[in-house]
Amino acid sequence: MEARRWFVLLARMPAEPARHRMALWRELRRLGAVALGQGSWALPDLPAIRAALPALRDRADAGEGNLVVLTAHGHEDPDVAHLEQLYRQAREQEWREFLADCGKYLAELDKEHRQAKYTLAELDEEEHSLDRLRRWYRELRARDLLATPAAGDADQHLKACIEAFDHYADTVYATLGHPHT
Repeated sequence: MEARRWFVLLARMPAEPARHRMALWRELRRLGAVALGQGSWALPDLPAIRAALPALRDRADAGEGNLVVLTAHGHEDPDVAHLEQLYRQAREQEWREFLADCGKYLAELDKEHRQAKYTLAELDEEEHSLDRLRRWYRELRARDLLATPAAGDADQHLKACIEAFDHYADTVYATLGHPHT
């Protein structure tokens, strides 16, 4: 089996204005790029990444910088394994952060139940928090192009958050005498 190919991106951006450099950095991060060093990034050579390369180049051009994109195979097996490991570690770390926030969300709902804090304002706040978790989950899924194992755990944790919110909402509506719609 042929080893995965990678894109190595070398970005040179002027220090000022910083917004262009930051915009390129945010886009690379959104795509799941792994930093290899100052101004160098790696991304797996996949169709979704290939489609994003022109926009990355446009961002660099807009900031009067440049972006060089190279295709890499890895000189030896350990080189390829190292890139895979860096990518997977970055995704695993993001998923761990997500799982921790799911745990905080569930703890918050438990606290609201213990305190019998059944108000529409609190329900609205918890719904916004759940929406944030859902958006974050979609963003992580979109950049986890190699499907790291922690993504499966995240599915279950998000479902638990949704179920806990639904239970809390039912309790709020029942307490306030409103039918849940």
